Amino acid sequence: MTVIDQTAAADTSAAAGTSAVARIETMPFSKALNAGLRKAMEDDSRVILMGEDIGRLGGVFRVTEHLQRDFGEQRVLDTPLAESGIVGTAIGLAMGGFRPVIEIQFDGFVFPAFDQITTQLAKMTARHEGRISMPIVIRIPYGGHIGAVEHHQESPETYFAHTPGLRVVSPSTPNDAYWMIQEAIASNDPVIFLEPKSRYWPKGEVDLAAPALPLHASRIVRRGTDVTLVGHGAMVSTLLQAAALAEAEGTSCEVVDLRSLSPIDYGPLLDSVRSTGRMICAQEAPGFVSLGSEIAATVMERAFYALQAPVLRVSGYDTPFPPAKLEGVYLPDPDRILEAVDRSLAY
Repeated sequence: MTVIDQTAAADTSAAAGTSAVARIETMPFSKALNAGLRKAMEDDSRVILMGEDIGRLGGVFRVTEHLQRDFGEQRVLDTPLAESGIVGTAIGLAMGGFRPVIEIQFDGFVFPAFDQITTQLAKMTARHEGRISMPIVIRIPYGGHIGAVEHHQESPETYFAHTPGLRVVSPSTPNDAYWMIQEAIASNDPVIFLEPKSRYWPKGEVDLAAPALPLHASRIVRRGTDVTLVGHGAMVSTLLQAAALAEAEGTSCEVVDLRSLSPIDYGPLLDSVRSTGRMICAQEAPGFVSLGSEIAATVMERAFYALQAPVLRVSGYDTPFPPAKLEGVYLPDPDRILEAVDRSLAY
């Protein structure tokens, strides 16, 4: 783990001699999540973790490694294999003043808990006219690129983004993983926290001193002038690869990381589209009635006269996720994104 201390210039409006200090560490995405969970548990004794094999094992992806050892079995609970029961128990704990963080072991395992999430958790605060809050975080590893079997590589984000009463976010970098998990835990509303599985291992810099952005802010991660590329989670890395290839061919692509899927921060998206005149929205999930559909419709409504071409979408196909040997065909890659860039520029 690399540690770097960076000291910014003193703020002229602050007292003399004071300065802002950024403490930077380099770590994998999974370790950044672990560190964020640890910090939240240290700061608030009401934060408890629940899930299948998250305690002694540390989770399938080792995101909760050593947390049970350090905080005890009363705060890091290994649960039965019963997702509906896990969420239902968390709802009761939240009503009792706790702030539960649930791990759903794989994306496809969340559906047994779908009734609890959509008809109870999402509606509880409105049902009680705001007198009850539901500070629950549901962590869901999601998406492809790991060569797994059925029910282990799905992208269910649209179901939750469609449900009023839920906040839905997905970090794409270790720094966002560290800060966004803490911000999600601090929220008094339920948060679906989607973790792109293929990003667990790549390393990145984490600023332990201060978050870069609020929980629900989108961000421009690469500047460009010709086409806007929009995505979330693991797709951001794919978009950046496509943008680098496009640059070699003389096309400048701007890349926007959504970060939050509900609510969506449209400001940076619309500013980018008004500058480039073109947008491509990419996702691993199937395209029909999807997040990409909503973004395309909203951008067409709010920036229509700035567009020089229709908003184009690149997505997984409208089929169940295929066997692992076919995932490379199913999932959008830089070539499919560049093909959409060419189609957009052809208008």
